[in-house]
Amino acid sequence: MISGAQAMVRALENEHVSTVFGYPGAAICPFYDALLDSSIRHVLTRHEQAAAHAANGYARATGRTGVCIATSGPGATNLITGIATAYMDSIPMVAITGQVSTDLIGSDSFQEADITGAVSPFTKHTYLVRQAQDLPRILKEAFYIAATGRPGPVLVDIPMDIQTALFTYAEPGAPALPGYHPVTTVSESSLAELAGLLASSSKPIICAGGGIISSGASASLLKLSENHQIPVVTTMMGIGSLPSDHGNNLGTLGSHGVFAANYALHQADLVILAGARVGNRAMGSAAEIARRAKIVHIDIDPAEIGKNIDTQLAVVADCRQFLDAMLDQALPLNYPEWLEQVRAIRSESAFSSYTEAPSQTIHPPSLMRQLGLSCQPDTIVTTEVGQNQIWAANHYPIRQPRTFISSGGMGTMGYGLPSALGAKVAWPDKTVLAISGDGSLQMSLQELGTIRQEQAAVKIILLNNARLGMVHELQSLKYQRYSQVFLEENPDFSLLAKAYGFGYARLDSNDQTKAAVEAMLSESGPYLLECIVDPHEPTLYPRKKGS
Repeated sequence: MISGAQAMVRALENEHVSTVFGYPGAAICPFYDALLDSSIRHVLTRHEQAAAHAANGYARATGRTGVCIATSGPGATNLITGIATAYMDSIPMVAITGQVSTDLIGSDSFQEADITGAVSPFTKHTYLVRQAQDLPRILKEAFYIAATGRPGPVLVDIPMDIQTALFTYAEPGAPALPGYHPVTTVSESSLAELAGLLASSSKPIICAGGGIISSGASASLLKLSENHQIPVVTTMMGIGSLPSDHGNNLGTLGSHGVFAANYALHQADLVILAGARVGNRAMGSAAEIARRAKIVHIDIDPAEIGKNIDTQLAVVADCRQFLDAMLDQALPLNYPEWLEQVRAIRSESAFSSYTEAPSQTIHPPSLMRQLGLSCQPDTIVTTEVGQNQIWAANHYPIRQPRTFISSGGMGTMGYGLPSALGAKVAWPDKTVLAISGDGSLQMSLQELGTIRQEQAAVKIILLNNARLGMVHELQSLKYQRYSQVFLEENPDFSLLAKAYGFGYARLDSNDQTKAAVEAMLSESGPYLLECIVDPHEPTLYPRKKGS
């Protein structure tokens, strides 16, 4: 006989969970008491939303399912933004919440909230556990659902009396879910049809999304691109699919992407979308693209195919399995002229030095490039959302998959710092950079305490322009006046760093960038490098003159 709480811990151990992120409360206390008898590491965040974001960063850095825990009522509802962020970016996560006792459910009792109902639009599945003996099966199913098919979050809501109930434990069998059948085979007819489309194409392009990384298909994509000389563009979530300095990688496409990637997409006659959702920020007018080019869409989730763009060929498949099957065909097709054309555009439209900011402020692209030069290839970069995200995405040289972690679909400010914590907990020996803006950093500022308590040597690069930079830039371009974007009463970040025991330096000269970056990296503990940025520094830079 064991308690429900003990069964919860055993279920986590059976799933080889080594770390969870959470915040306790009365309705989840039986689980927290049982957790003391386990070797599972618990990271106490300062806010439940940060627990979800940290679990997200942990999952993205490792490829394993992240776990976050909260109590009932406000604890559970504080997870919602983090759960929605994971859902939009297809990140495997299991969220465990405490709930009031089953006899109180529906009575509006203290700290009661219908969390399963609240998160149902942006979870793969939810459970409200009604019997303790169901816990082993339900938790096994939750991890299976979260990690298979198109990954995503699953929430398990467990009433307090279920956690304290005693029952005879039995190991659950393999999940048996009649309505859930992730695709595990590759259609030969799809391979043949794609081969025919490639044979009739003169300008094919591969658009790599987050599905390439989540399926572990980066090596297959690289080989396919090199074998057939096909250029690659990436979505925000696909950054890291190919090394950013690889000649076949044209960069990130979309409204805040680079010119070469967008140019190639609009010139292509065949677009192979691999693990990409076709979001409007990345693809813009998808209908216009589909009118110019034939579209092949490869995705594990059939609901995404044809949702936002008309397709010539729909392929429901795991990206890695399908790309490996394409490689096995060894098609005698190459596109050297097309590849050289778009490579030339990439070279001509590259960032140029004449865009640098005045000497009393920092030029973010130059800073990102210096960070890349000073850091090892396995350095993990997390970002907030806004101008800092765009500068990092377009100018930091990402060289390996699972080393660029940013909120794509939801665009969640306050994500970068706790996700950096999750990544650093996962990989304590790797350098983890958190690229932040002064506005977004203050959305999760309390997690500096968590980072200090966990002795997680996260390096924060704070791009301080005393503005909500992206909105400020948008208002400048569209409205020519500004509303509620000024942050000129920011705290003294040097004192803030001192209060939390972080190393600190202020950088306001481009000439000192290399020295400041290397000094930061030489510090063994957490560090905040405050970089002063011109409030009018743009995210989009002009192409070289004459290109």
